[in-house]
Amino acid sequence: MDHFQSLRLFVRVVERGSFTAAASDLGIKRSTATEAIRELEGRLGARLLDRTTRHVAPTTDGRLYYERCTAILADLDDAESVLRDSEPHGILRIDAPGLLTRTFILPVLSDFLDRYPRLQLQIGQTDRLVDLVREGVDCAIRVGEPVDSGLMLRRLGMLRETTVASPDYIARHGNPRGIDDLAGHFMVGFWSSLTGDVLPLEFIVDGRAREIRLPMRVSANHSDTSADLARRGFGLVQAPRYRFAAELAAGTLVEVLPEHPPSATPLSALYPARRAHSPRLRTFLDFIAAIFRDADL
Repeated sequence: MDHFQSLRLFVRVVERGSFTAAASDLGIKRSTATEAIRELEGRLGARLLDRTTRHVAPTTDGRLYYERCTAILADLDDAESVLRDSEPHGILRIDAPGLLTRTFILPVLSDFLDRYPRLQLQIGQTDRLVDLVREGVDCAIRVGEPVDSGLMLRRLGMLRETTVASPDYIARHGNPRGIDDLAGHFMVGFWSSLTGDVLPLEFIVDGRAREIRLPMRVSANHSDTSADLARRGFGLVQAPRYRFAAELAAGTLVEVLPEHPPSATPLSALYPARRAHSPRLRTFLDFIAAIFRDADL
């Protein structure tokens, strides 16, 4: 078994959690798979897998090696795809906010996968910053102006922002008619993973952004939680308008100061430079760019 075949076998063992299943997938004997991994560990001088009678799991070194192997094999597959001019195939790993994925991507995902039946999509969903290279992620979709990370960027659109509160909150504190009426109001604090501080509210006044910090009784570091706190009457919250569109239409949330909305927020796809020529990634980027170009953001 050559080196690349050993890498593919190792990746498959990790993903399947089983020598037997991985060997079956690759059409080899279990004993052949076991011996190949033993030789790989010997060559590296490190134990890659913890083995029990029921399950196989990567060690700490094995997890790091797995992440690098998946990236190497993805690059190899992409190089072969370019030379063969074949359709995109293999595993594409993305990371994107959960609500944005469910709202815009999942409703049309079947069309994409029907068009490219040899592609597999792995979707991770976190609010934290993801190290795309170390974690083997091909593409991250992010809301907000990205920091200079050395990653390639494709702008997908601008998300309109809004300020909302619950009807119960408005009944108790009143509906402000202007910026000066915000005195006596509360906000739901949102902790930024970038700054480690609570973000102020922002309002466009006379064409310029104005930041205002209101008192807060509760804060959170996850967008879903801060939105739910607003629904429960803990204060004003700002978020992309699509998050609250159905509730605003139904009247279960109230838009506050609609004539002074927050600035629109960039939506971008980030990816490592070495993945720029990947047929899998280019296909996916074109797919999501079309989604957000036609969406009501």
